[in-house]
Amino acid sequence: MRPDWKRLEQAARDAAARAHCPYSRYRVGAALLTADGAIVTGCNVENASYGATLCAERVALARAIAEGHRAFAALVVAAGNVAPATPCGICRQVLAEFCPPAMPVRCVPLVDAGAPPVAITLGALLPHAFNLRASPPPKD
Repeated sequence: MRPDWKRLEQAARDAAARAHCPYSRYRVGAALLTADGAIVTGCNVENASYGATLCAERVALARAIAEGHRAFAALVVAAGNVAPATPCGICRQVLAEFCPPAMPVRCVPLVDAGAPPVAITLGALLPHAFNLRASPPPKD
């Protein structure tokens, strides 16, 4: 499936507008394209206990899984005012659990001012993801 990047970028920006970020004021939105063509969005949800904050990418992935999706084709992350920001390390690892290394990821700024997106694959973002499928735990 070829991603409609403009549609995904707009969905990610729309999601960022719904972010709950009273502490950092840093809005992030994510739009995850499923293999069957659905777009599932997420936004960051901050918490006074900072460690309990949810990133937009993980919110989108959790929503998609809760809706029954298990195969994913692309991700767009909208964050930053001028330059785009890439997913944090925790999000990269969680995405690697469910998404193929070749999945394209685009990171765009919140405002479309013509800056080029960061276009990369999930595998390039996290080249040596921890994976129990590759190295299963020992059997009893």
